[in-house]
Amino acid sequence: MVMKTKKGAAISIATMVSPVTLWMAFFIAIPLLYVAVMSFCGTDENYNVVFRLTLENYRRLLDPSYLQIYMQSILIAFLTTAFCILLGYPFAFLIARTKSRKKALLYMLVIIPFWTNSLIRIYGWRTFLSASGMLNTLLMKLNLIDTQIDFLYNIGTTVFGMVYCLFPFMILPLYTAIEKLDINLLEASSDLGARGASTFFHIILPLTASGIFSGSIMVFIPALGYFFVADILGGGNSDVIGNLIERQFQSGNNWPLGAALSMILIGITLLLVKLYQKCGGDMESLGV
Repeated sequence: MVMKTKKGAAISIATMVSPVTLWMAFFIAIPLLYVAVMSFCGTDENYNVVFRLTLENYRRLLDPSYLQIYMQSILIAFLTTAFCILLGYPFAFLIARTKSRKKALLYMLVIIPFWTNSLIRIYGWRTFLSASGMLNTLLMKLNLIDTQIDFLYNIGTTVFGMVYCLFPFMILPLYTAIEKLDINLLEASSDLGARGASTFFHIILPLTASGIFSGSIMVFIPALGYFFVADILGGGNSDVIGNLIERQFQSGNNWPLGAALSMILIGITLLLVKLYQKCGGDMESLGV
C-alpha cells in the first residue's frame, strides 16, 4: 500500500514537472546548445554554415576593432547602471515609504512603460531630439539657440536611451529591498543622535545593497545587448556587443561568428549571476 502511494506520488510529480521540463528543454536548452555548437563552425565561400570544428571564430573576437567595441559596451552599460541607481534609488525609496493612496499611483508610473513597446518609444525620442524635432523648435522659439542642434548619434544620447528603457528594472528590486527595511532601526538611529546622512550610509545603504546589486545586474546585462537603442539613437557611433551580434546574423551573414559573440555575452551573464550568488543574493529577485 505504501509502495503504491509512493509510486502514485512520483507519477503525479512527474506529470506536473514534465511540461515545464519539456518547455525549458525545447525553448532554452536546445537553442543554447545549437548556438554553442554553431560557434565552433565555419562558413564556405557562399557564407553557408559548414559544421566543422574550428576555433577561428573565437580568435576573431580578439580583433582590435572588436575589443574597442567591447570596452565601449562596458562603458555604456556602466554609465547606464550608475545613472539608473542615482535616479532610481530616491524614487524607489519614495514609493516604499509612501503610506497613502499615492503609493499605488507611483508604482503604476514605473509599470506603465511596459505597456508600450520600447522600440516605439525610442523612435519617439529620436523624433523629439532630432535637428528638426520639438526640442530644437522649442529652444529656438525661446531664443536659447540660434541654429539647430542635433542631439543624436553620440554615446550620451545612447546612454540616455538605455536609462530610459531599463530604469524600471532598477526600480523594482530597489523597491523590494527598501520596503523590507525595519523602521525601528531608523528610529533607533535617530534616537542615538545619528544624522540623516550617517543613517543612510551606515544603516539604509548596507541593508538595501542586495537590491542595488540585483538591479545593477538586471540593467547592466541588457545594456550590453540593446542594439536597437544604439542603432536608433547612436547611429552607429556608439555600438554595443548586441550590434555586433545583430550585424553578423543580418548584413554580415556570418552566423558562426555571431554565435561566438552570443556565447561571450551569455558567459558574461552567467559570470555576473554567479557573482551575485556568491555575494549571498536571492535568485528570486532576478526572476530566476
